Amino acid sequence: MRPAGRDDVLAVVRLEADNLGVDAWSAGLVEEGVVGHLPTITYLVAEVEGELVGHAVASIVGDIAELQRIAVDHEHRRTGLASALLDAVVAAAREAGADRVLLEVREDNAGALSFYAARGFVEIDRRPRYYRDGTTAVVLRLGIGPRCG
Repeated sequence: MRPAGRDDVLAVVRLEADNLGVDAWSAGLVEEGVVGHLPTITYLVAEVEGELVGHAVASIVGDIAELQRIAVDHEHRRTGLASALLDAVVAAAREAGADRVLLEVREDNAGALSFYAARGFVEIDRRPRYYRDGTTAVVLRLGIGPRCG
């Protein structure tokens, strides 16, 4: 795990497209975040044998961290990379003074819902028709500080 750099933009864009389809962010938006033009955004990447195979994106503002993205190449899933990326996001959030991590996940993504539940996330809300195809988003929270009950 390491912070993303300018040389990682194309690989992150590819991961976005491969893993998030129509919900993938544009190359321009990814580049803005990776190069630091979006001050609250942190991009982390995972490498295996020199190849970028995963990334996570978090926005950390005050006491709230929002996990905006986490993606791992299909051939590297179920190897612990997503867990390591999530752990790195939580560590960055704690270091920045956040007391909770929030995220949205598609209600039809049973694998992701199970992944986050196993790591202590709890459902706190739903956002109907949140995704482009009309799917509802499930809002999850993980308390990481003493002020988050």
